[in-house]
Amino acid sequence: MKKKVLLVGGRSKSKSLALSLIKRGYQVTAINDIYDDCLKLAEIKKLSVIFGDGTKPFVLEDADAAAYDIAIALTSKDEDNLVVCELCKKRFHIKKTVALVSDPKKTDFFYKMGIDSVVCAISAVTSIIEQQAFVDEMANIVPIGEGRIQIAEVPITGSAPVVGKKIWEIDLPKEVIIGCILRSNTAMIPRGDTRILAGDVLVLISSSGQEIAAVKGLTGR
Repeated sequence: MKKKVLLVGGRSKSKSLALSLIKRGYQVTAINDIYDDCLKLAEIKKLSVIFGDGTKPFVLEDADAAAYDIAIALTSKDEDNLVVCELCKKRFHIKKTVALVSDPKKTDFFYKMGIDSVVCAISAVTSIIEQQAFVDEMANIVPIGEGRIQIAEVPITGSAPVVGKKIWEIDLPKEVIIGCILRSNTAMIPRGDTRILAGDVLVLISSSGQEIAAVKGLTGR
């Protein structure tokens, strides 16, 4: 049975995540309170779109929120994202909640409030990658924090120059890190002595524009 994901708010972020999740076989619904954004989202095949304010319980109820496995709050307001996740978790009993925050100082507070994953433009975002396994192919790039941060997925073939090397031996641009390695059906948080193997998919976290140079260095292409 397909896992069901509820996206609340966001513009380009919601579209990118919806496309990625649908491609991986998830059933996705997007709630957005801007009508023009809803029209854009409705162009995505297999995406259900609801026009409304996701911070309102009756909108979540109309969306049948209790039937979803994961809720991701992507609005531009941290407080709204907290409200969405709190409602989804405590009222509709959604198992996993993810909140976008713009202020890194709020991250710990969000976790204390029971949010499962908190994504900040300048903080570690590997937990959300572990949970949702957004990685599918190198072309899939998810913008975070109004595009300032990119999450890029890089499959490593047998001919890649980094095969057999340890993380600390790889020369990456200063503002790029390998946040996660997907190996077979396992998500790994790498250490400096973790060795790259053929068939791995590396999840890069980088400042916008830095991922291109990193991909070339990792793949040799």
